[in-house]
Amino acid sequence: MKHLFSIGLLLFSAFSSFGQTSLLIRVEDSLTHAPVIAATVRTPSKPVIGNVTDANGLTRLTNVPATVKTLVVSAVGYETESFPITTTADTLVFRLHSQDESLDEVTVTATRTNSRIEDLPIKVEVLGQEDMDEESAVVPGNVSSILGDISIIHIQRTSAVNGNQAIRMQGLDPKYTQILRDGLPLYEGFSGNLGVLQIPPLDLKQVEVVKGSVSTLYGGGAIGGMINIVSKSPTSEKPTFTALLNRSGLKESNSNAYYSQRYGKTGLTLFAGYTNQQAVDVTGDGYTDSPEIKQVNFHPKFFYNPTDHTRMNIGYSFTDEHREGGYLPALEGTQPNAYRNITDLQRHTVDFDASHNTSETNAITLKGALSTFHRQNTDYQKLSDGRQSSLYLEGNNLKRFGKHQLIVGANLTVEAFRKNPDSTRLVDYTYQTIGGFVQDDWQVGSTVAVQAGLRLDHHNTFGNFLLPRLSVKLKPSEPWTVRLSVGTGYKTPNLFVNQTPGALNVSLIFPRLLPIDVANVKAEKSVGANMDIAYLKTFESGLSVQVDQAFYYTYVNSPVVSAFASTSSNLGAYTQLINAPYNLLSLGTDTYVRLEYDELELYLGYNHTLSRRDGPSSLGPSDNTYLPLAPQDKFSTTLAWEPEHFRFGIEAAYVGSQYLYNNQKVANYWFFAGAAEYHYNDHWRLVLNAENLFNIKQANYETVVSGPVTQPTFRPIWAPLEGRIVNLALKFTL
Repeated sequence: MKHLFSIGLLLFSAFSSFGQTSLLIRVEDSLTHAPVIAATVRTPSKPVIGNVTDANGLTRLTNVPATVKTLVVSAVGYETESFPITTTADTLVFRLHSQDESLDEVTVTATRTNSRIEDLPIKVEVLGQEDMDEESAVVPGNVSSILGDISIIHIQRTSAVNGNQAIRMQGLDPKYTQILRDGLPLYEGFSGNLGVLQIPPLDLKQVEVVKGSVSTLYGGGAIGGMINIVSKSPTSEKPTFTALLNRSGLKESNSNAYYSQRYGKTGLTLFAGYTNQQAVDVTGDGYTDSPEIKQVNFHPKFFYNPTDHTRMNIGYSFTDEHREGGYLPALEGTQPNAYRNITDLQRHTVDFDASHNTSETNAITLKGALSTFHRQNTDYQKLSDGRQSSLYLEGNNLKRFGKHQLIVGANLTVEAFRKNPDSTRLVDYTYQTIGGFVQDDWQVGSTVAVQAGLRLDHHNTFGNFLLPRLSVKLKPSEPWTVRLSVGTGYKTPNLFVNQTPGALNVSLIFPRLLPIDVANVKAEKSVGANMDIAYLKTFESGLSVQVDQAFYYTYVNSPVVSAFASTSSNLGAYTQLINAPYNLLSLGTDTYVRLEYDELELYLGYNHTLSRRDGPSSLGPSDNTYLPLAPQDKFSTTLAWEPEHFRFGIEAAYVGSQYLYNNQKVANYWFFAGAAEYHYNDHWRLVLNAENLFNIKQANYETVVSGPVTQPTFRPIWAPLEGRIVNLALKFTL
């Protein structure tokens, strides 16, 4: 009987434990894969079985009935989520999404760690998907308008007749701002001197603006800041299709279309766009204030995720453009010998990005791009014809361990310019830069994070460059964040990136350029510091307040500038690049305020920058000449109201204390814009937009063009030329 009783107890115990199991669980952050401490893991119904994760994000649940198919995971700062139980795994890994994701979580790709914007030690401002959706109907042809709304960015028009624009950040010349497309530096040298901002926003997911010196990330050039233009990716197995038609009073027509869809493990995005803009003389002086532009864009991108650990994509981008400006009767054929500026260009780019997670904490990434750029330009009846082939390859390894994210990598950049037989004196060149970099993101504690980086570049013509950088993020209390960053940079001499002349009347047209004297012209080197104090809080009333106060400082040694050469041609003196006998100093403040309440949104931005030469000159023992075309004061504001089915917005900008050459001050001016949108069933949008409501033009203050129509002289461009622009756009999304 005793033996039978013992056997009965064993059978009862066995049947009681049948269908129960013990689970080892790890809870991670969905983006960083860092362990989530003190997360609660429990069964969804009574009787509740639960536990809390330790410092490694691990916990164990015992005696879980086999009937339980899911577990509920919650943690402070994260969305509460349910996860299926897969008993085949030794350790179940559950990844929580930040609670901010419900407020449109923003992930930054430019820093290579794909971190949330609030986690970064370096200051990044992101114009997200909502901004791109709005801008695609307001200004469908380019991204310059939405970038110009940021107070620290000033869009400078670099030509009176061909409509080209460039970006100034922190008061520095356009060449000190690096522009990336999907984390790839595609717009360097000859390929970046025209039409870079002619990128339709319908194809874009977001634009990331990194302020200050970040050359450690991608190499030379990012001295004033960096802008990363990020393409969309397919997000749903349901097809998404968007078509847009636009017509402006400046005789511009845009037709853009975008398609996106996932097919299981594969996906596709496809953008096609056409712009037709007629030449227009707004001021009546006979010259085109808005050039003729015919542009075609085609951008397919293919995605393939064979496993949960491997992803890859490959894209192709094609741009064909004809641009023509000058004396309008010459364009119309009635005065063929008068001045014309004609440009034909083609840009082909193939890019790829592949990554593989070798473990839960390690990822390898390979990416690169091959592009060709061909430009033919006729200016002052002189032809220049050149091609540039560019190559960028990068490999990096991202390792997460403890509180660190360590990324180590190397990249190769090749820029090969070849001149076709023409009248210019330019020579062929091939620049190669091999670089290695290391960056560590260290979450020291709950209130301190550090990002340290180091890059070593070797340029085949201009030598070696060592670039250290350090950024610190402090979180003294919940609504406050303080970021400090110090970094170095460099910029190699390049004939095609000096978009602002170094002195008055010095011409940068190709027929007047002389080759670089590489034996005597050296690369520029810089040091920069940024500080940002941010306050972000949402009150119980629903009012959201964001305030950022930034301070910045940049010093550039022996900048490369354009100057008159001793030789001359029938167009006048040639232009050569030299190292200036002075340095550049830029320092300033930037204030950013955003208020959101119910259906209202208000943005206020004020930027004050002092950019000047620093060093000896012929003007005296110290040269305090202000940098030309760099406004010292810029104020921007936007007010938007979005009731049901409608959206109304007004914008205003003030540009003040702007100087030309030799400290010649120009007039201050205001710029106003307004837009009204009607949307129905998330499918149809009708947008009426008006830019420059009060018709501000540089011609209101001075004569822009002088001299004979065969060889005119143009004043530096410091204000709008086209005046008021009204456009109407219809957007359909399926």
